[in-house]
Amino acid sequence: MQTREIPRGILGFPVTPMNDDLSIDYVAFQRNVEFLIENGLESLFIACGAGELHAINNEEYEQLIIKAKEVVKGRVPIYTGVGGNITSALQQTKLSAQHQLDGYLILPPYLIDPSQDGIYEYVKTIAESTELNAIVYQRDNCVLTLETLKKLAKIPQLKGFKDGVGNIEVNVEFTQYLGDRFVWINGMPLAEVTMPTYVNIGYDTYSSAISNYIPYVSKQYFEALKNGDKQKVSEIYEDIIFPIHTIRKQKKGYAVSLIKAGMQIVGLPVNNNVRPPIAPVEPEHYEALKAIIAKAEEKYGKLKGDESYVGN
Repeated sequence: MQTREIPRGILGFPVTPMNDDLSIDYVAFQRNVEFLIENGLESLFIACGAGELHAINNEEYEQLIIKAKEVVKGRVPIYTGVGGNITSALQQTKLSAQHQLDGYLILPPYLIDPSQDGIYEYVKTIAESTELNAIVYQRDNCVLTLETLKKLAKIPQLKGFKDGVGNIEVNVEFTQYLGDRFVWINGMPLAEVTMPTYVNIGYDTYSSAISNYIPYVSKQYFEALKNGDKQKVSEIYEDIIFPIHTIRKQKKGYAVSLIKAGMQIVGLPVNNNVRPPIAPVEPEHYEALKAIIAKAEEKYGKLKGDESYVGN
């Protein structure tokens, strides 16, 4: 039986690079996957929100899986994003299982604002469709009550819970009642902003957008947080995290396009191309991000990676 790894630590969510005609640049994708591994990311989640799952077809989805596996070669676990509508989600879980991945992140259903029994059936149907590990992502149209999560906890394939809502009272109930039944993942926008609170209620894992372009900052931040180095955490907040968070809030869609802009700034093979309805980063925001990254490089270090991955 295949041993499937459960993600821990800082999780990498690579983007899907686009050419000028908005076709996928698979070579750039592979180089970015290698970059994340070289810089210490402990799991990869491909074709999720940052990877523009909403805008790719099944053929592209499968190619991203194939290209990721060619690079990863078993060094870190690979998860995919699944969801949107139940038919697409089941096609995506089937592809993930065919290629023997570790698991998938179940994203919310599209458009419908379902009842709790509807959410339960949606997550249950997807999680039970294969033997891969499943993680449910609470956000938007998939907000769970404690009773629903308790019912879902009976599904053996469901290994993790990722929160993107930020209701701390509810999260305390979840972690206290269900304890180590799940891996608890902070999935809030720019999760470094809220991670100190999440750590204190039982979350030890998070998805990091900035790790796509300044992974040495996210790594130093998380180490300082775990070690109780409040001064260093405060410095990183002031220098890097809060300034990026301010830019991120300027425009909807920056959850994706700002990552691509940051990657382009540091010399990774990604440009500012995104598929609609996401819009590219505005020039003034691009320049502001560039200044923040320059400060990060000066104060906190530089990227790992040879010349074939960075600076070309």
